[in-house]
Amino acid sequence: MGRTPCCDKEHTNKGAWTKEEDDLLIKHVKQHGEGCWRSLPKAAGLLRCGKSCRLRWINYLRPDLKRGNFSEEEDEIIINLHSLLGNKWSLIATRLPGRTDNEIKNYWNTHIKRKLLSRGIDPQSHRPIIPSSTDNNNYPISNYQKPIEVFSPKTNPQTAAHQDNPMMMINIMSFKVITASAEEQQHSNSSSSSVLSEELVNLDLSIGLPKPK
Repeated sequence: MGRTPCCDKEHTNKGAWTKEEDDLLIKHVKQHGEGCWRSLPKAAGLLRCGKSCRLRWINYLRPDLKRGNFSEEEDEIIINLHSLLGNKWSLIATRLPGRTDNEIKNYWNTHIKRKLLSRGIDPQSHRPIIPSSTDNNNYPISNYQKPIEVFSPKTNPQTAAHQDNPMMMINIMSFKVITASAEEQQHSNSSSSSVLSEELVNLDLSIGLPKPK
């Protein structure tokens, strides 16, 4: 089994620190240095665990801490370091004297992320955000062409006339073909106008049945 965390020991205070506790911790560190945080609470006369004393000193009480808002220069340093180091807040904090890793992490999550998103940059990859592709059906189709109309088969009168003929007549289909004069022809012949003509194309296929022997 591992060693029991000091914070789980009985008779230790938890919650907000009081001014008296802060003064005891500051006085002890000034006289003896930071030293071993596990044994510091007893030596300083504090009913706190070593971890609580360490975090209180590093994040709130040490004299070189910067107070107030982050500057624009600090913002850019954090962004550049995060693009190289990721979420390694302790390493980033070493490049920003007076700022703690916990303070930088909280500031990243509450402010810098939104700043990058407003610039169109992904906070994790630090690359431009590419808009998702939209359905092409939402856009109008240019140069729209009317679909070709297919007419239903028509009975050829000639076929009906030869129904008694031993030759089997198969009428395939009648298509209506629309032709238009080309644009070049309009320019070359100004007197002629564009004329649409309709032609009826009949395709008849005759199959001769073999004669009985």
